[in-house]
Amino acid sequence: MLDREAATGGGSQPEKLSRRRKRRTAKITSRKRSPKTDAAKRVHVCSVRLNDDEKHRLTEAAAAARTSLPAFLARSGLAAARDADGAAGAIAGERELISEMFAARRHLGHVGNNLNQVARAINSGDRPTEAHLDVLLAAVRRATERVQAATDKLLEHR
Repeated sequence: MLDREAATGGGSQPEKLSRRRKRRTAKITSRKRSPKTDAAKRVHVCSVRLNDDEKHRLTEAAAAARTSLPAFLARSGLAAARDADGAAGAIAGERELISEMFAARRHLGHVGNNLNQVARAINSGDRPTEAHLDVLLAAVRRATERVQAATDKLLEHR
């Protein structure tokens, strides 16, 4: 009598493994890694908040490094920690740049206030001296140059 179930039921043939299954089994066994020691395991979780642009840039960098975003953040953070002075300098440089932008903005605000005072005086019939106007125009030029220089530095860093 024939064993039809094994031949027609599509059941597995235990004595023979298909070529595909052999490859799959070979892949699984070849990728096995030795377990990490307790000291090497990453057990701590740190939460990081990112805006859309930061997340996009970091995700692209992780993909270019062919790693996951969390692994990329951990490795790049550790690399920065190895060069703490360089990382601190980069961060300080960015902070200084932001401080300069705010200072330039305040400077521009003061100059704008002086310009409004001159306009008010002219509208009320007073005539400011040419020397006063020259000083004000020079202050406007310095303020706009300061804002332009800070903007250029900011664009260079990006």
